[in-house]
Amino acid sequence: MVGAAYPIAMAGVYKMADRAASSHPPAAESGAPPPPPRVQVLLPLPLAGAYDYRVPAEIPVQPGDFVLVPLGRRHEIGVVWDPPPDGSEAIDAARLKDIEHRFDVATLADVARRFVDWVASYTLSPPGAVLRMAMSVSAVFEAPPRPVVAYRRAGESVPEGVKLTPQRRRVLKLAASGPPLPATDLAREAGVGTGVVRALAEAGMLVPVALQTDVLPIQPDGAKPGPALSADQEAAADELRARVAARAYSAILLDGVTGSGKTEVYFEAIAAALRQGCQALVLLPEIALTVAWLDRFAARFGAMPAEWHSELSSKRRRQTWRDVAAGSAKVVVGARSALFLPYPDLGLIVVDEEHDAAFKQEDGVIYHARDMAVVRAHLGQVPIVLSSATPSLESVVNADSGRYRRLHLPARHGGASLPEIAAIDLRRDRPPRQRWLSPTLRQALSDTLAQGEQAMLFLNRRGYAPLTLCRACGHRLQCPSCSAWLVEHRLVGRLQCHHCGYATRLPEKCPACGAEGEMAACGPGVERLSEEVAELFPQARASVMASDTITGPRAAAEFVRAVEAHELDIVIGTQIVAKGHHFPMLTLVGVVDGDLGLAGGDLRAAERSFQLLYQVAGRAGRADRPGRVLIQTADPDHAVMRALIAGDRDGFLAAEAEQRRRAGMPPFGRLAALIVSSADASHADATARALARTAPRMEGVEVLGPAPAPLSLLRGRHRRRLLMKARRGIDVQGLLRDWLARVPLAGDIRVQVDVDPYSFM
Repeated sequence: MVGAAYPIAMAGVYKMADRAASSHPPAAESGAPPPPPRVQVLLPLPLAGAYDYRVPAEIPVQPGDFVLVPLGRRHEIGVVWDPPPDGSEAIDAARLKDIEHRFDVATLADVARRFVDWVASYTLSPPGAVLRMAMSVSAVFEAPPRPVVAYRRAGESVPEGVKLTPQRRRVLKLAASGPPLPATDLAREAGVGTGVVRALAEAGMLVPVALQTDVLPIQPDGAKPGPALSADQEAAADELRARVAARAYSAILLDGVTGSGKTEVYFEAIAAALRQGCQALVLLPEIALTVAWLDRFAARFGAMPAEWHSELSSKRRRQTWRDVAAGSAKVVVGARSALFLPYPDLGLIVVDEEHDAAFKQEDGVIYHARDMAVVRAHLGQVPIVLSSATPSLESVVNADSGRYRRLHLPARHGGASLPEIAAIDLRRDRPPRQRWLSPTLRQALSDTLAQGEQAMLFLNRRGYAPLTLCRACGHRLQCPSCSAWLVEHRLVGRLQCHHCGYATRLPEKCPACGAEGEMAACGPGVERLSEEVAELFPQARASVMASDTITGPRAAAEFVRAVEAHELDIVIGTQIVAKGHHFPMLTLVGVVDGDLGLAGGDLRAAERSFQLLYQVAGRAGRADRPGRVLIQTADPDHAVMRALIAGDRDGFLAAEAEQRRRAGMPPFGRLAALIVSSADASHADATARALARTAPRMEGVEVLGPAPAPLSLLRGRHRRRLLMKARRGIDVQGLLRDWLARVPLAGDIRVQVDVDPYSFM
């Protein structure tokens, strides 16, 4: 029987494919050899579960093998999966198709298969959709690339009849003095055409050499001594080393102030894993953080780790996937998707900046990488380190309850002191009209520049202005596919939607009333802030660091290098400047709009704002010069502002926890969201109302909605939300499966399930 694990819960979310059953010759008569064995194969598609296939005698397989199988009229690569617990086989073996090929790659380990099943069950996703994240590099299963042909000098003798021109002599000299090079490289280095190289090869004076394309990576050295640690660091490192040596599950919250040296501490755990010969995984929330982290890693271990993120070339992704599967990539650093790579011997997981919302994936399979990393560690019986200066409330509660072990680093490394934080009350210290920097912050910038130091201005808003409207009629420029304003990006001369990517040029006339020259930018983005800084401090070297100006690791590395070399005086940035960077000459941080993240009904608005502002404040004064942080706010009495100014992180978290406990909100209760969407608003409304009528009704469960989502139109689809709130201990996934089974979904209706939602948009 085809194993359909979750066909009901996801009905309508994905279009189910036809089953992989087809007619075969009738069963053999009595006395014939027994039919080939059957196995289940899970395909990386949004199907209900694994399919049964026959195993030909000439293709022996075992669970975890990657195989090629027919599916309808096409062929798909899947994984031989574990049989269902009941062992039922309802489909006649004669109707099954044969496995066609087994690939010569490392098998998907048992723990990885169990992880796929667990994530699918928890998130109510088809197992194949989760498997797809572990099989994201199709080139892995293609034929190996042809060897690269290089050339070396054959000898000193010159064959009869061969004339040595100056060009040929240069090629021969180069080929004799260095490693074998491909013809194009050899020609380029010698300053000749490739025809010269080929002629020498035909004459026998150059010998072709096949270069290996899949070269084993240089391994980080776990025995290489690290830097001297403080007493607090050494105590934390000792415990992490012991946890790695134990080869058993444990969750450790590494909680240290900004600049306390948390990275060097968990590097010691990585060193311990390397000495044991097992693999280590480090998850980072932002690609922009990778560059500085890689430099620190290479300095500590003498080699680079394997990288995994969206900026890698397809060739690099293929090689990294194979190295991970073979166990030759001993340390992997990457974004959340690195969690699903096929590790055969994972011995340590580190989640750096564990509080960061970037670890939550909002599309496709909706999951939180931090939480799933804890599950992966538990399934594999390995330690996991959650590192942060502003740990999430979930991790703090787990540490307070004893589920996690907390290791605390209370002081900055090397004697540096934490910065002084003060609020600028915008009600009394107002910027000039159409300007965004208050007189106090302007003076602080001037003083900092006069002392030869660096400053950072933080505004978590990309582009030039978040809104453009017509002064004549009030018309606002909105995305045609989303209920969102178009953001002006003046540097590239366009308006853009940050939700769907739609872009257009700024119109000369108002599209509503036709008025010319009346389109006005409203509010500041980092580009507009940069314009103001240029007017105030024309001699200062300033630059913007945002996700649309720093377009990859290389650009991030160059920006960081420029700041460290003091080629910039003022850094103007969004949240990508808030963490992971160490700029010794940066002594002033100015937060332009400290209230920006506090508006709206987001459950975690206060927590996120505190974390972000605390992290960006931590960029100041990280060396021997004291730091200063000024936060512009219209509400200096807000709990977030008071806690930041007083340096009372623990008091803020305790108050936040108490509010959540009284309301029964996470981490003291459970939430799950249903997002109904359709290209037709009436269809979305009708389905959402039908779901509301059939919602679970039981003690400890409350269903809110339906209501239009804050982004009620997204990428051309109308969206309605329902929110289930439940006591801890209630089987939320079971309730959701039963609930969704009661409402048939037709047409283009989709229902997206978000267990433990972080975004309420």
